[in-house]
Amino acid sequence: MTDGRKQIAILGSTGSIGTQALEVIEEHSDLYEVYCLTANNKVEELAAQALKFKPAAVVIANEAHYDRLRQMLATEPDIKVYAGAQAIDEIVESGPIDMVLTAMVGFAGLSPTIHAIKAGKTICLANKETLVVAGALICQLAHQYHTPIIPVDSEHSAIFQCLTGETGNDIEKILLTASGGPFRTFDITRLSQVTKADALRHPTWNMGAKITIDSATMINKGFEVIEAKWLFGVEADNIEVLVHPQSIVHSAVQFADGAVKAQLGVPDMRLPIQYAFSYPDRLTLSSSRLDLFAHPLEFFRPDLEKFRCLALSFEAIKKGGNMPCILNAANEVVNRAFLDDRCGFLQIADTIERTMNKVAFDPSPDYDIYISTDREARRVAAEILCL
Repeated sequence: MTDGRKQIAILGSTGSIGTQALEVIEEHSDLYEVYCLTANNKVEELAAQALKFKPAAVVIANEAHYDRLRQMLATEPDIKVYAGAQAIDEIVESGPIDMVLTAMVGFAGLSPTIHAIKAGKTICLANKETLVVAGALICQLAHQYHTPIIPVDSEHSAIFQCLTGETGNDIEKILLTASGGPFRTFDITRLSQVTKADALRHPTWNMGAKITIDSATMINKGFEVIEAKWLFGVEADNIEVLVHPQSIVHSAVQFADGAVKAQLGVPDMRLPIQYAFSYPDRLTLSSSRLDLFAHPLEFFRPDLEKFRCLALSFEAIKKGGNMPCILNAANEVVNRAFLDDRCGFLQIADTIERTMNKVAFDPSPDYDIYISTDREARRVAAEILCL
């Protein structure tokens, strides 16, 4: 590639973040080019994306879909087709790649992110579980290999933008906003009766099923607290969650002199995706503009007794070690069980808490401990749910 365009690998290209990243690349095709696309099971969508964007390679994580994907791309011999988790680990190390957008869902994003960091690729981080599970390891590797990590989550991008130009100024507090999800005003009785369909109706954002359920339980915000700790070096006690139903203030930073800087905008994930690609520059984005006359701005304290998953997240990060890994693994199991109608909404927090109490704690885990912890926590959570 000699035309100067940045080569981007998108891990999880068929999901919400991945598809919007492709919209950004399409709008700025003079600056960016897709080098690689990956998906887990959505073979038709992956093939359609490949036919449109003509990447050098595609990877389908589920090897059962390999032959079908290869057949669908038979007319494009220049697109290399691979399958399996190991292929994703290997493709992110490819020499031409400048940036890796990690938009895979869950624990599966950890290994390819580590491989991309070691290969010196700029990480555009949308897979929050990577830092939830192994924040200390990821930060150590990023420092060792001089690899930039640019956040893509709207909240962490907002914080990142607020900190631009503030080198050396002490952060007093991070103000992490949350929409509150679809059940913000529900009491415990109503929460005990909610269904999967209820939980999937997010009032503000259009996201994938897993993260939408995580937003309904507010564990997603707990994950973001953990992520913010590692990204910005701020302890959990100095991260305050504000329920902000309008999702206009994407997050804010309070400095030592009491000044607060916030990033505001209409809810549109293309903005933080594009900023991660273009940082430190800002590019034109064909999106709606914020009209402050039309939007009241409200803020509420989260109810930690009602949204116990958020409270459990604070417990996990304060305990440290492999406890956030246990938290994440248990949540992945129970989230899937809820989507499969195999547990109730209030069982989600109960199962996570019981798993955190049962799985062995390790205060100083390495990569192998994270792997074994994840496996054991999934087994325990499944056992609790009788899956």
